[in-house]
Amino acid sequence: MRPLLALLTFTTVLTAQTLIGDGQADDTAALQKLVDTQGSVRLPKGRYRLTKTITVELAKTGYAAISGDGTAQLIMAGPGPALHFLGTHDSSADPWNFKPAIWLDQRGPAASGLEIVGAHPEADGIEATGTMQLTIEHVLIRGCRHGVHLTKRDRNVIVSACNIYDNHGIGVFYDDVNLHQSNIVGSHISYNGGGGVVSRGGNVRNLQIGTCDIEHNHDPKGPPAANVELNSTGGSIGEVTITGCTLQHTHKAPGSANVRILGAGTDESLVRRGERPTTREGNVTITGNVLSDVEVNVEIRHARGVTVSGNTFWEGFAHDLLVEDSANILISGNNFDRNPRYLVNGNGLAEKNGVVLRRVEDASFSDNVVVGAHGKEAAVDVEDSSRLRITNNSILDSDGAALRLTRLKRSLVTGNLLRDDRPADRKNLSTPLAVREGEDNRIDAEPTVAR
Repeated sequence: MRPLLALLTFTTVLTAQTLIGDGQADDTAALQKLVDTQGSVRLPKGRYRLTKTITVELAKTGYAAISGDGTAQLIMAGPGPALHFLGTHDSSADPWNFKPAIWLDQRGPAASGLEIVGAHPEADGIEATGTMQLTIEHVLIRGCRHGVHLTKRDRNVIVSACNIYDNHGIGVFYDDVNLHQSNIVGSHISYNGGGGVVSRGGNVRNLQIGTCDIEHNHDPKGPPAANVELNSTGGSIGEVTITGCTLQHTHKAPGSANVRILGAGTDESLVRRGERPTTREGNVTITGNVLSDVEVNVEIRHARGVTVSGNTFWEGFAHDLLVEDSANILISGNNFDRNPRYLVNGNGLAEKNGVVLRRVEDASFSDNVVVGAHGKEAAVDVEDSSRLRITNNSILDSDGAALRLTRLKRSLVTGNLLRDDRPADRKNLSTPLAVREGEDNRIDAEPTVAR
């Protein structure tokens, strides 16, 4: 048996002999050969120009990893992903569903310590299809279309300590994929024109996004985008947590959002007969985040089972929070603020902030602080909703009514502090509480009509 030191020396020499790494020569064939013959390739410092995708076909290579120490750059000068990890895993993550070949040859592919730079309009960073336990760590992807592109079916994906920056498409794209169990942690995902973390269609479950900086993932000249988008159209998306992140920028892009949940799923197997034509996907928790400087900080439509708690909001230029056509929504302990410190941004009080709940049922809005909603008819505006608990909130120093209830039914409204203590020349001229129509409610103050 060859000693381990000899194996390492052989690999280093082979890499040095077959790759140029000057940023000019085409290293595609040489790198593809290394991947096909070795599976595991560690790149030395250099700039490796590629004109075609390096395909890591796991059924042929066996265990595979492409790595560097942070000084290896892949320049993708052709269309498609620089690296495509291609496996054959076609079942769930349950251990008893695994084909023996997956454990023998394919588990745990990895990309680490690399930079990928796009040099073609359709260049992508890394694509994964049919993989099990893929890890992408300490990777910088910039100048591409999509950064990380997850397609068809994958399981147990980890994206950690990555910088996915300044791509014109999507940062991390769950593209009509069947993927359960994925984690995006400790990463910067910023300045991607098509969105930051985007899941559209497919069947996505158990997505955890934590302790990341996710910002400015909007193109002011492109279609509406979000720093995090969960769009169930064409499939179903649920069981998601967004925790401990900074999500911000930019209100200059029309339709921008920090978190956008579009829960109207169309997976026919999940739509119950005789009920609505779409599902209400959700089971999402948004907690402990800082959100600012977009049109809508959090937008929730046609969803069920969403918790928004312990977050700090400001500079929602249309709304801080918009919830429509949704059920079983818990909104608690959030700070919806207008901090004078941010007047230095020069927006001239253009941000409206505030909360809108429209056609919502079986929900709670409690123990929140809402301060400084400007240019709105109500700071907290509730319309055509039922079985809500609106309790123990402080709604302060805002234009229009502090709390407006329109056609609210079967709900409890109690313990709220509704005040405007601004100077007389800026004081609210409306009544704190406005109630219009509605039935079967318990409200701890007599309804009044706005002047």
